[in-house]
Amino acid sequence: MRMVFRWFGEGNDTVSLDHIRQIPGVEGIVWALHDLPVGEEWPMERIEQIRDQASAYGLHIDVVESVNVHEDIKLGLPSRDRYIDNYIRTIEKLGKVGVKVICYNFMPVFDWARTDLHKLGPDGSTALFFEKSKIHGIDPLELVRTINQNSALTMPGWEPERLAHLTSLFDAYRNVSEEDLWDNLEYFLSKVIPAAEKNGIRMAIHPDDP
Repeated sequence: MRMVFRWFGEGNDTVSLDHIRQIPGVEGIVWALHDLPVGEEWPMERIEQIRDQASAYGLHIDVVESVNVHEDIKLGLPSRDRYIDNYIRTIEKLGKVGVKVICYNFMPVFDWARTDLHKLGPDGSTALFFEKSKIHGIDPLELVRTINQNSALTMPGWEPERLAHLTSLFDAYRNVSEEDLWDNLEYFLSKVIPAAEKNGIRMAIHPDDP
């Protein structure tokens, strides 16, 4: 097993690569390009920039979390093939820089949820935290307000421009059944897994997914 550490990017994460490399046993970072719109093909120069930043501190970039899945793919809309093509081209580029694992989410609307972005641990450190009792029955828009008020960095899947259209997203999913979602996931994986395998990459569904 090779230990890695989540990094949200230069100028976005308060934890620097210099700090990460000092953590005993950590050999690499888990990263993503959070500022790019979901569904957009990742530019090679941006990927290489992260690789070069990490390698300058002796860290690898083997794991990406996440290459987010566009809502049109999850909804099974006719436009999904265009976004899947972008996803495959991103996979091919990531394979060229040695990425071995791509995490992804396939949850409707929200890619992940937390109830505390700065949970204080016994040693004085902070971490993302989820407490089910606090989220049960909560108005999703209230959850969004809470996250936005307490986030000091750009969080993947919670980009402001995306959250601005939450109401229309909820409406879009109103008639999507659980079976529909599984069918759309199967269609997505049937396209991207062969591309991932061809490039030596394993697709790993994120543990936040139900």
